Amino acid sequence: MKSIVLREIKSFFGSPIGYLVIAIFLILNGLFLWVFEGDYNILNSGFADLTPFFTLSPWILIFLIPAVTMRSFSDEKKQGTLELLLTKPLSVWEIVNGKFLGAVFLICIAIIPTFIYVKAISFLGFPEGNIDMGSTVGSYFGLLFLIGAYAAIGIFTSTLSENQIVAFIIAVFLCFLFFFGFEGLASLTPSFSNAIAYFGMQDHFKSMSRGVLDTRDILYFASIIVFFLSLTVNQLKSFQS
Repeated sequence: MKSIVLREIKSFFGSPIGYLVIAIFLILNGLFLWVFEGDYNILNSGFADLTPFFTLSPWILIFLIPAVTMRSFSDEKKQGTLELLLTKPLSVWEIVNGKFLGAVFLICIAIIPTFIYVKAISFLGFPEGNIDMGSTVGSYFGLLFLIGAYAAIGIFTSTLSENQIVAFIIAVFLCFLFFFGFEGLASLTPSFSNAIAYFGMQDHFKSMSRGVLDTRDILYFASIIVFFLSLTVNQLKSFQS
């Protein structure tokens, strides 16, 4: 599996894709958080916290992660190298996990530079250092689990078509559905709003953002990740047979 992970990382940084993903994520966040006027501008919010960043990032990642994962298996199918990959002395699970971890690693690299925002907010606080570290750390953990869930969905959709654009569109739709769709449905059915919202990622992400790492939220994201990776494995096994 290690060889697959290293292969993915090398492919990301051996082409403009890796650098482009990191640059787009950091530039978009930087512009919305520090330059553009609006609800996401930290300097105009009057509060020394990173809530705007953790509100904005999931929406940027909805498009960015499918752009990273769309080539995972669709490109292998298009180039005819999937059969060769499946004949390697690796289980299908190891291949899928390698692709998954490679994509997650790239996005995590893009997240690391945002730690400077924490230092900046701490410096801007009154008094200096007045920042809720509990909710900030919880939000970063929530973002990490969200990245994993998005990546698992993107890896799965890349097995559905050899056309990368099709894989991208399906991944964006599913990520949007799981992050915002259930929340939208909950608002339409007040009687069952809590039950419906519970199935969406946004509800669990918000819970983690409060600084409380509830096992229910962790199990939810773990279940989403395992579910879509399992679908990916089954899809590849059907192709193999």
